[in-house]
Amino acid sequence: MVQPTPLNANKPEMSGAGDANWLGLSGQVVVVTGAGSGIGAAVATALAGAGAKVALVDRNAEGAEQVARPLAARGAQVLVLACDTADESAVQAAAARVRAELGPVRGLVNNAGLLRAGALMDVPLADWNHVLAVNLNGYLVCAREFGRDMLAGGGGSIVHIASVAALHPQTRSGAYSPSKAGVLLLSKQMAAEWGPLGVRSNAICPGMIRTALSARFYEEPGFEARRAAVTANRRVGEPQDIAEPALFLLSQRSAYVNGTELVVDGGLDCMLMDMVPRPGFNQTTPAAA
Repeated sequence: MVQPTPLNANKPEMSGAGDANWLGLSGQVVVVTGAGSGIGAAVATALAGAGAKVALVDRNAEGAEQVARPLAARGAQVLVLACDTADESAVQAAAARVRAELGPVRGLVNNAGLLRAGALMDVPLADWNHVLAVNLNGYLVCAREFGRDMLAGGGGSIVHIASVAALHPQTRSGAYSPSKAGVLLLSKQMAAEWGPLGVRSNAICPGMIRTALSARFYEEPGFEARRAAVTANRRVGEPQDIAEPALFLLSQRSAYVNGTELVVDGGLDCMLMDMVPRPGFNQTTPAAA
């Protein structure tokens, strides 16, 4: 079996910033879960643009196919796999296909996730368990199965898409915040256990990103302006805003970044004191439309 190029060399040989393969991802096999829409689709598209061989994993194979089709038309090597990431046997089968059709895996973006709304006193336990099964258990299952090649080859990078809800409770969202908080500790534990074997594990905590999951919110007049106002950047994020740091963490350019979480929220987290009412000072709330 062809071994993947080690990702975590202490002093990696890398070309200059003007090189088309500046990230060193060309020809590398990277798996993206939840690749059929939103952040996952943006990451898969960016990876293909960087020359990677991309496996698009999603329960919704049709959605993943729609993402993959234009990439393949541009010459990218892509593979679409219908898979429930909470089903260990399904993930094992998907991993086997990736190895057989694309080669050894050297990168994984754990992104597949869901939300089942509900206050803690009311959320059905079945919904709570379903969210944990996909958002947390599924991340472990995918990391173990797709990470086997990385561990065997002595190099690789895993990026877990968490959320700012991992750092601050998102009320009435059932298990969403606890599941994402679990992802952060899972990522750190993975870094501690697998780092000595050459495999890095990092997490990204997106802030307010415009995806299909939140699309209906933006139909409300003035909603986007109110959201943008509580960020330092004064805009709502797009999936591409997460894709680009994800590629950095997958690449040799971040070879000494391990076990950390990168908050990508447009400065939302630093706006707390500006949200505290102070007449004559506040600028976070736009005038009513």
